[in-house]
Amino acid sequence: MKRIFSPLRLRSWVTAGCSSILASSLLFSAAPASYGQMSGSSYANSATNSAAQQRLLNWWKNAVVYEIYPRSFQDTNGDGIGDLNGITEHLDYLKQLGIDAIWISPMYPSPQVDFGYDISDYEAIDPQYGTMADFDRLIAEANKRHIRIMLDMVMNHSSDKHPWFLESRSSRNNPKRDWYVWKDGKGETATSQGQPPNNWQSAFGHSAWQWDPKTRQYYYHKFYIQQPDFNWNNPEVQQAFDKILNFWMNKGVAGFRFDAITTLFEDPSMTDEKVVLGKDGKPKINAFGDEVVDGKKTDNLPKNHVEIAHIRSVMDTAPDNSFPGKRVMIGETYVPTINDLLKMYGTTQKPEFELPMDTQIGFINKLNVAAFRSKINDAETRLDGNVPLIVFENHDNPRIDARYGDGVHDTDITRVISTILFATRGASLFYYGSEIGMKTTPPTRKEDVRDPVGITGWPKEKGRDGERTPMQWDDSKYAGFSTVKPWLPIPPNKATINVKMEQAEPNSILAWYESLIRLKKTNPALRSGSNVMLDTANTKVLSWLRKGPNGNNVIVATNFTAEPQTVNLSAVSAGVMGTHLTTLLKTPGASDPASITAVALPAFGVYIGTVKE
Repeated sequence: MKRIFSPLRLRSWVTAGCSSILASSLLFSAAPASYGQMSGSSYANSATNSAAQQRLLNWWKNAVVYEIYPRSFQDTNGDGIGDLNGITEHLDYLKQLGIDAIWISPMYPSPQVDFGYDISDYEAIDPQYGTMADFDRLIAEANKRHIRIMLDMVMNHSSDKHPWFLESRSSRNNPKRDWYVWKDGKGETATSQGQPPNNWQSAFGHSAWQWDPKTRQYYYHKFYIQQPDFNWNNPEVQQAFDKILNFWMNKGVAGFRFDAITTLFEDPSMTDEKVVLGKDGKPKINAFGDEVVDGKKTDNLPKNHVEIAHIRSVMDTAPDNSFPGKRVMIGETYVPTINDLLKMYGTTQKPEFELPMDTQIGFINKLNVAAFRSKINDAETRLDGNVPLIVFENHDNPRIDARYGDGVHDTDITRVISTILFATRGASLFYYGSEIGMKTTPPTRKEDVRDPVGITGWPKEKGRDGERTPMQWDDSKYAGFSTVKPWLPIPPNKATINVKMEQAEPNSILAWYESLIRLKKTNPALRSGSNVMLDTANTKVLSWLRKGPNGNNVIVATNFTAEPQTVNLSAVSAGVMGTHLTTLLKTPGASDPASITAVALPAFGVYIGTVKE
């Protein structure tokens, strides 16, 4: 939900290849043949858990999670909008890719002001995406392939068309009035609404307060006007969401990604936010023309942690319903520091998220070796051993090309970024189309904009349409996404960026992703080894050691520059005395090094190899 900056210009596409990994017939999934037949709690309570049972309980610790924006993945009924059956249709593709879990962006009934993040019914399926029977079939077919389904859970706000809000705004005395945040304005009179209660701002532009003439109060909306915020100080709201979570867990979902979770609570003082000043001493102005405020009264308040811990307790004590393994909480956690991220895991006594998103790494937004080294090292050494969830892309932010590409080496840079995503310790989350190198394609005219963010902020803010374009399955008229004109235009690069073409090309980005994910799942060091940074004075090449069990060690080197580099990757300081490398994966132009002390990398090249102690 949270948008962190405006999209950049579309970059040009340059094709390139990758070397293939050694063939492997090892399965991606650690689930035994009885997947779906033995319950999660049965595993948890077993006195003598087998290794396979433990892998089920810990499936998330090295997981690969794939976000699907359902409007844009696959249209099966010819209306130009993706649907649940479109996801089911491509489960074999996702299994081949090595996916452990699918996070589906909201597919609940919605007026679609924010394309599903404005929910009008939390326990149903929007007809444009299918039926509950379609969802049940998706769960069943995914289970057969050892793929888990995770849903987006939007608890900060509902749609203004949700029956709860319709009741809340019907009168000041309605029992659901206090389910949302209402407040008197400043200077209100019998004939005037006065001014908003304070200077709090919507993340999508302008005041976060909307006047309601019927009940003559303002309601608070952190996001769109049509997305009123819940009052989480009301225990009835908590009870309602406990019921919703259990409804979907009873359906067999593996967990939830919690949207805008750091914004559940607001400062009860309701006083003004601090205005952020520029170097000239004047207030900074954002793309919407508003003064920038620091957001400290509406985001990441301590009380959020109390509620997150409660949610965790609800999920951990839910009936098993034959669910295979632990249900997991992913958090949308754009937080300012590594210490704030650590807090999102909770404590031993009050655990919170298993996987809060580590946006510290993925949203550096520039190819800076020192910054990446520092943030990756933070994830290894400053999270108390918790599992980081690395993510670079999602439905709210421009794709890799627009944030890291240079317009010339975008394909090679995608290999660099994906190597960091899959070859560092932890779980990995990526966005549909990343595996084929899909590019940000923003609208060029205001009349083509669908996202209200772009409509409000044009031309400085073009919205999020550019990263939500339909999945490019082939080079046909509508890229194999639909038989009719899709809800967003098909990018013109579909002829060179599509699944069908890349499946036939051993040096494609798709082949690179498959190889990396296979290594992540099957190599002991990449599966569970620690991260140790190497060559730490180097400002051009980022290198690290994955130190695994029983002397299984892997060295990873990524060139952040457009010039060839040769590096010394000796790991003596990490206790690894070996000097011979055995290549696991490398980009075109990267040679098999004769020694660990002289590893040659081409422009934006990657080398991954094993080294014995």
